[in-house]
Amino acid sequence: MIGTKAKKPGSFDVEKYLGTAGIARKIATYDKGQHIFSQGGPCESVLYLQHGRVKLTIGSSSGKEAVIALLYAGDFFGEGCIAGQSFRAATATALEPTTVTVIEKQEMIRVIHEKHEFSDRFVSHMLKRNVRVEEDLTDQLFNSSEKRLARILLLIARYGKTEQPETIVAKVSQEMLAEMIGTTRSRVSVFMNKFRRLGYIEYNGELHINSSLLHVILHD
Repeated sequence: MIGTKAKKPGSFDVEKYLGTAGIARKIATYDKGQHIFSQGGPCESVLYLQHGRVKLTIGSSSGKEAVIALLYAGDFFGEGCIAGQSFRAATATALEPTTVTVIEKQEMIRVIHEKHEFSDRFVSHMLKRNVRVEEDLTDQLFNSSEKRLARILLLIARYGKTEQPETIVAKVSQEMLAEMIGTTRSRVSVFMNKFRRLGYIEYNGELHINSSLLHVILHD
């Protein structure tokens, strides 16, 4: 068929592999609010997010909790097991009905070593993750709470990855936003009201992020 790119004979279909169950991998579904794995639990598999959204949190011995990442379809997580982690360093929680592919540790190591199409995909994910971590650290060190909130909202809305920022369907509470940017809920509320007054966000049952919110980050 014209316009259809045929796969090379014998090539490894990464999408099919990640989207189906097989030897040493399974498909699992989770309801909104359900834990996928918990901090301190056994670290024996890598997960691939097919559908839904997931938050990663870490908790302290004093009971405090911080959101360290939001994950979307196409993301890997829990990869610490192939780097020698025995226990989960964070808790993964579904923010909406979620489907994941669970790949056992040894199977993940095998497919990385044997299938270069898969290893290319995984390495690309890890490089992007490292860039995001560096950006998060820079953001935390040098930007104000208001700018950090604007950046987090744009990331949640997938700014730059879609033609228009998305309407946020999954509930993202002000408490969660406060945890992610390292400030109080009351300050987040002040900033959110300011953003709405300026037309950067809209709220009518759903939160919609306008691309004009970028002005907050670019303005000195």
